[in-house]
Amino acid sequence: MSRIGKKPVTLPAKVEVAIDGQKISVKGPKGQLSMQVHPAISVTREGGVVTFTRQDDERASRALHGLTRALFNNMVTGVTTGFRRSMVIEGVGYRAEVKNKVLTLYLGYSHPIEIQPPENISFSVEERGVLHVDGIDRQQVGQVAANIRSLRPPEPYKGKGIRYSDEVIRRKAGKAGKGK
Repeated sequence: MSRIGKKPVTLPAKVEVAIDGQKISVKGPKGQLSMQVHPAISVTREGGVVTFTRQDDERASRALHGLTRALFNNMVTGVTTGFRRSMVIEGVGYRAEVKNKVLTLYLGYSHPIEIQPPENISFSVEERGVLHVDGIDRQQVGQVAANIRSLRPPEPYKGKGIRYSDEVIRRKAGKAGKGK
């Protein structure tokens, strides 16, 4: 039995769950999310607890068991508290600003880069080059953050670029001086 898959998901007070066959919808204070469940996994709700069970012991079913429970738990967390990915922008002249929900990045190119936020995603910038990507869908928040990071990944010599706030950049030594 999957250790993650067999754990029940307890629903907070403000969350409503609708199960329609293999489709699950979660509605909370921050928004609404839905997902389609694989036919090998069955979903049951008893009071404020949702459990997931699998029909057989095949390898694919065992893998989907824990995955489905984790995705549902992320949906519940997203509609109650949301997700945030923080990024640090380092480099001379590198900066970001938000105007009318549009993120504008100045990353040393000849032009600024403007990013329109997808639905349910918002950007915020602190004064010290810290950028936050907020949203209710964990996968979407991570993908938007990865797309932003790919515009100017951190380089190993001076650390210039966009990195996640919890990311550690391995620094390399520069050129060695001329020997005597």
